[in-house]
Amino acid sequence: MKPITMADPNPVTQRIRAKEPDDPHAKRNAALRKAATDLETAFLAEMLKSTGLGKTSDTFGGGAGEDQFNSLLIRAQAEQMTRAGGIGLAESLYHALLEKENDT
Repeated sequence: MKPITMADPNPVTQRIRAKEPDDPHAKRNAALRKAATDLETAFLAEMLKSTGLGKTSDTFGGGAGEDQFNSLLIRAQAEQMTRAGGIGLAESLYHALLEKENDT
């Protein structure tokens, strides 16, 4: 039986995988891709946090739990933005990491 795998919804990752089917360094490239997308996600989460996303007014505040769960909401939104193509930061970082790896 063939194992069931989920397709990666990230269009950037799909394009990279389509271009590199015979690459002997596929695992290393996948690790570099993950590092780049994780960094873009963290960057977007910080940008969303600085905009005040998810904050409510003092009158209708969410209580003590709002601050704790707000960071989870922002992180999830940043992950979705990255999966949808993001702002191009992950792609730039990925290529920079590949160049750095090839130089050493």
